[in-house]
Amino acid sequence: MEVPKDLLYTKDHEWLRVDGDIATVGITAYAAGELGDVVFVELPAVGAQTKQMEPFGTIEAVKAVSDLFAPVSGQVIEVNEALSDKPEVVNSDPYGEGWMIKIKIADKGELKNLLSPEAYQAQIS
Repeated sequence: MEVPKDLLYTKDHEWLRVDGDIATVGITAYAAGELGDVVFVELPAVGAQTKQMEPFGTIEAVKAVSDLFAPVSGQVIEVNEALSDKPEVVNSDPYGEGWMIKIKIADKGELKNLLSPEAYQAQIS
């Protein structure tokens, strides 16, 4: 299973790519595979606040509906609107076009609470 080395992870299978104060968030290939075919993604509005490890949206697949958990606290500055028309992109390209939201990080100290690629790989093995 692909676990990119340039990302951080939550134990709930979200990934985080940090670029300065901006974090791009999605779910991992493992989570997308476990869920099955994604049919709907509910994401917050731009300007919404996230709180680390609290739900920011939901993802609905053929097998289940699951909460999406914010890897960091902050303000949502961009939402991947393309997912409303093509939620299946989460399955086909979870680390690229399947990203979900971008967050302006409120406290970079929270990054220490996330899993390294090696720790996440160990969790799903």
